[in-house]
Amino acid sequence: MKRGRRNEKGKKLAGKAAARALVWLLLPVLVFVVLNSDHMPQVPLQATTLYLVGHAPPPSPASSDQTPGEAVDAPPSPTSRHEPPGKVVGVPPSPTTSDQTPSVAVDAPPSVASRDEAPGDAIGANKSQGDVARRRDTDVAAPRSKSICDFSSERMDVCAMQGDVRMHGKSATVYVVSASDDSYRPENGTVKIRPYPRKSEEGTMRTIREVTIRWSGLDAPRCTVTHNVPAVVFSTGAYLSNFFHAMTDGIIPLFNTVREYDGHVQLVVTDYNHKWVDKFKDILAALSKYPVINFDADDKVRCFPSVHVGTEGHKEMGIIPALSRKGYTMTDFRNFLRSVYSLKREWSTPINRTTGDRPRLLMILRRNSRTFANEAEAVAAAIEVGFEVVSAEPQVVSDMARFAEVVNSCDVMVGVHGAGLTNLLFLPRNATLVQVVPWGDMSWGSNAAFGAPSADMGLRYVQYETTPEETTLKYKYPRDHAVFTNVASINRQGYGMTWGLFLNGQNITLDIDRYRGVLQKIYHDSIMVDPSFNSGPVVEAPPSPASSGETPGDVLDGNRDLQNEMNAGVDASLIKSAD
Repeated sequence: MKRGRRNEKGKKLAGKAAARALVWLLLPVLVFVVLNSDHMPQVPLQATTLYLVGHAPPPSPASSDQTPGEAVDAPPSPTSRHEPPGKVVGVPPSPTTSDQTPSVAVDAPPSVASRDEAPGDAIGANKSQGDVARRRDTDVAAPRSKSICDFSSERMDVCAMQGDVRMHGKSATVYVVSASDDSYRPENGTVKIRPYPRKSEEGTMRTIREVTIRWSGLDAPRCTVTHNVPAVVFSTGAYLSNFFHAMTDGIIPLFNTVREYDGHVQLVVTDYNHKWVDKFKDILAALSKYPVINFDADDKVRCFPSVHVGTEGHKEMGIIPALSRKGYTMTDFRNFLRSVYSLKREWSTPINRTTGDRPRLLMILRRNSRTFANEAEAVAAAIEVGFEVVSAEPQVVSDMARFAEVVNSCDVMVGVHGAGLTNLLFLPRNATLVQVVPWGDMSWGSNAAFGAPSADMGLRYVQYETTPEETTLKYKYPRDHAVFTNVASINRQGYGMTWGLFLNGQNITLDIDRYRGVLQKIYHDSIMVDPSFNSGPVVEAPPSPASSGETPGDVLDGNRDLQNEMNAGVDASLIKSAD
């Protein structure tokens, strides 16, 4: 009897022990299930809106179409998907953020069949991230804007705004929607800029359409088109129909401003000149991947991550590297042009006369004013010296792409001031520019326009100044007239008088003996050293990049080389350096 009770008690103890063991075995499983259930209390993570006021980090592969310096808000990580609605601004909702409220979500892009926007348009949207900035009854912060305006230059005013920036072309207004702690905000909240780099010329600037920039987040219009690249607003008005000004006021400042974006930039043109845009379409296509927008006719409200109003021009036909945001030089610009037009020659190299090769000399000819009255004799003199002469008639010069190849094939270019000399941009480095300066005390202006810039481009420069005997004005005025005896009194009557008389009113009859002497000097500096030729120092061509430590971007100061030669050779007193 007692033995039975003990057996029953032992069974009970064994059962309890087994139960306890089972509980301990199941406990980890229960803990795992509870921890992963929806019944545990959730603590929302604090969301932080990312404001990039300075330079943005390099884009990730997923956003490779973003441009350098473009502010991009970071998308929320998967661990923050329970973030309260309306906290993250600046990114389209991803599958993991589908609980985002409609007021924050960016509209999906239209289908291919319904899209009527140009390729430069990004997402066509009726709402943008910045729309939430106007909602005072929400806790959504507006993207912070970085604005920098510079009015210190004598050549141009520029403003660059980064953040939520909108523009309406027909009203010529740019709206900056921003937080209250902008790095720059004018006292009255408005700035007006005429985006053309001739600020000191009041008459010129009055012809340029004024662009108004307003710092306001409350009355900014809603976006109808949203772009994901920066915009640059510039003018094609004023003098840009003239090739010299097209380059010095248009293309060079534009290159200096937008080249850093590597094509990921939208060009916006005010004072829209269709012929100009068409003429330089190859250059514009190399600077921007998107069709140019006609600012004056555009009735859309376009939103951009940043907008730059005005282009950065420094001087006549040039770039000052110290003032360039990316340190660009004219060598960089000329290399860019060589790429655009697939030009083959970077350097003009010495020619050995024993091979029978002849250096090529390009004469730019005109048919109205500033023509060479004795051009046949001038061409014959150049051939006699040893040059292969290429005559550039006006119809050839008009085809820019074709003429760029012609210029690039030559070693010397000769022309009268203002008669197509801007094509020096296509000459190979170490080539020589001969500028024939008309009578009328125009040495300083001629040098500023083409002489000094030649040095920045790695070119040699010779300035041939016309004498009273070489101008056809001698057939119109007696030698005791102020045209010859007091040129300054004529020029003081205004540029209109200078233009009509000295630029548009004369042709040039070259002194052939003098001209031949100048060409002989240039010719013997363009061939290999010849011991039998004894005319003083000979300027040697720079070594190629492959044979020296010089890089292709180094600038050859050809003017200094020429300055060392001026006291030796034929008629040295009549050849003036650019210094």
